Amino acid sequence: MIDGLLQIIAPHHCCGCGKIGTLLCQNCKYDIISEPFVLCIACGTALSGKSGICAGCTVPYSRAWCVGQRQEVLERLIDSYKFSNARSAFKSLAGLFDEYLPTMPANVVVVPIPTVNAHIRQRGYDHMALIARCFAKQRKLKIDTSLLSRITTTRQRDAGRRVRTAQAKVAFACNKQLDPDTIYLLLDDVVTTGATLKYATKTLKGNGAQTVWVTSISRQTLD
Repeated sequence: MIDGLLQIIAPHHCCGCGKIGTLLCQNCKYDIISEPFVLCIACGTALSGKSGICAGCTVPYSRAWCVGQRQEVLERLIDSYKFSNARSAFKSLAGLFDEYLPTMPANVVVVPIPTVNAHIRQRGYDHMALIARCFAKQRKLKIDTSLLSRITTTRQRDAGRRVRTAQAKVAFACNKQLDPDTIYLLLDDVVTTGATLKYATKTLKGNGAQTVWVTSISRQTLD
């Protein structure tokens, strides 16, 4: 209801072309998903296979997908959602996952990367949980929120590789034993060093998961 009222008072503009009425119009969405992401999600090198992971990377997950580079339209859309209170952007971001990812087996369960409590309080919503629920509903998949954040506050923007890795190592816990016959699909919004997906996957596997796949809306290069 609040989003609807805000649309009347201050309607959204497409983060790509500026069209009034939506944060991501159909044409700009098509432009994003029609350009395949052909880099390793973990290290950013060019790929020759279809697993989303290059031969030189040893990671605990077995498949990976990324919608695109965090630049231009994707960067503006993600930043509006996370830092400018454009809550309704979760629908556009979930739609990108839905359009980009292949058909999933019936035993796939969607797992959002947990958001630290300080960021939820600041934004007024758990940004990854909203995307994950919307995507799972679109795909008629189950969602599992047993992956938890063990830290109450963190700041990754402008943080270097060493800090990000140290944070990720202690960032996650899982509050139940997981089904070894289920495929767990981790959802994230931005991959930089790959540490978050690596240690989130390790946490799931440490609690019984055998197969973990990962996907992200975007990947950015660490300056």
